[in-house]
Amino acid sequence: MTVASGLPQLLVVGLGNLPFPQTRHSIGHLIIDALAARLCIHMSSDRTMGGVTGRSKVTLGETTVSLTLLKPKPLMNITGPSVAGALRNSVKAPDAMIIIHDSLSHKPKALSPKMGGSANGHNGVRSVISALRGETNFHRFRIGIGRGPGDAAEYVLAKLPLEEKFYWNGDGIGLDLICNELERIARKQLENQGIP
Repeated sequence: MTVASGLPQLLVVGLGNLPFPQTRHSIGHLIIDALAARLCIHMSSDRTMGGVTGRSKVTLGETTVSLTLLKPKPLMNITGPSVAGALRNSVKAPDAMIIIHDSLSHKPKALSPKMGGSANGHNGVRSVISALRGETNFHRFRIGIGRGPGDAAEYVLAKLPLEEKFYWNGDGIGLDLICNELERIARKQLENQGIP
């Protein structure tokens, strides 16, 4: 864990495909945009971070955090090297990184946090684990999109329903849940450093 001058540091990466915004598969990007808007973090393209990124000192609940947000530029299935580079250029420690991605295995509007473990068939997460040379000790926020009838590839590339978009956006309940989880991880960082 990385704590600089008593401040927890978190890298939050939203997986998605920049050419396919607002789709179920790009829900990680949508949530990064929502966090940036809520926390007033300016986002811009940064080659050293491998995508669209922003960094700021923010307050989550009662905890002040140095927060870096990232939407990787490469397509989802080859996003790993970009994420690994961003990790090296920011928080360094994998357990200070949170990957946000879509999950067919969870019902729509469900947030399922997880630490470590396999990619569970998610190609974006598999690419990240591969680029980190098998390291899995990072947080994952699995965002439920459900599983529709027919072809899974067509389903994930379809537009996210408005109701789900509002849930994860701006003032949505889903974004509240994500901010609460981020604060919990930051508090744990402080506890591990012996900082009350």
